[in-house]
Amino acid sequence: MPQSQHSDSDAIPRLAARLKAAGDPLRLEILRLLSQDSYSVLELCRIFDLRQPALSHHLKVLAQAGLVNNRREGNNLFYRRAGDSETLQQLFTGLDRLPLSAERGEVVEAVARERAEASRRFFADYGNRFREQQELIAGYEVYGPQVAQLLKPGAAALEVGPGEGEFLAELAERYQRVTALDLSPTMLERAQQFAAGRRLDNIEFICGDTREAADRPRSADSVVVNMVLHHTPEPAQIFRDLQAALKSGGQLLVAELQDHRQDWAREACGDLWLGFAPEQLQGWAEDAGLKSGRSVYSALRNGFQIQIREFIKP
Repeated sequence: MPQSQHSDSDAIPRLAARLKAAGDPLRLEILRLLSQDSYSVLELCRIFDLRQPALSHHLKVLAQAGLVNNRREGNNLFYRRAGDSETLQQLFTGLDRLPLSAERGEVVEAVARERAEASRRFFADYGNRFREQQELIAGYEVYGPQVAQLLKPGAAALEVGPGEGEFLAELAERYQRVTALDLSPTMLERAQQFAAGRRLDNIEFICGDTREAADRPRSADSVVVNMVLHHTPEPAQIFRDLQAALKSGGQLLVAELQDHRQDWAREACGDLWLGFAPEQLQGWAEDAGLKSGRSVYSALRNGFQIQIREFIKP
């Protein structure tokens, strides 16, 4: 039998198994939720008001059918929806048009607020020694110059989470208008001090999250997010917000850790996520309407790996 025929004959049973696994109202709700973000087992128990054994059964059925993937983050398993085939994408098209119930949506928003508050508390309490801790993972000199080489010419740039402010010097030199956006007043103040010391006078500083950027649609030629996503409660939402802020043809540059297993980074550096697989970033970007551009990958001696990704708004 030709190989192509053999593959076709296997595809039908696989699709039937997936349809059977998804053929449950609760499991469809789980798949709908996991289209936007990753959630731990405990978070899913809370959102769906289920005991852990019952939820674990549903997740096992979905995983065996290839509908969800899981990843260990420290002591917790986080689940996200699989989307690695055209068949699955077609299967999910109608599902994703359905809204979450109001009750589920309220709990999801509460989980996001708690994640954000945990990150905010860390930077409020430890901002003064954040640089020292961050150097244990990847110092600015590791990724900053490489990100700068990928910048495209333009009039306006936005940096999300400028940290100590070093990259603002690169942006202020290349763009007429620069916006620095940070959720932490402590870190934003440090970036302002850096800019003042360098006499960078074309920078606007805003304290807030990326919804502030989305409220300024089509305003930026370049948006930069350096080592920030692993501190954010909803990375997928970040991509959607920043896509809205970009002009047509604009670029989003993301410097980020690749997925790792060094759990000490949570307490030492306030990390909510232990990095991301490259396909996760690409999936979020594509879902937000962005296309992949250039990529740079580098390994560090301390076991971490950095990915620098460019995404373009058509």
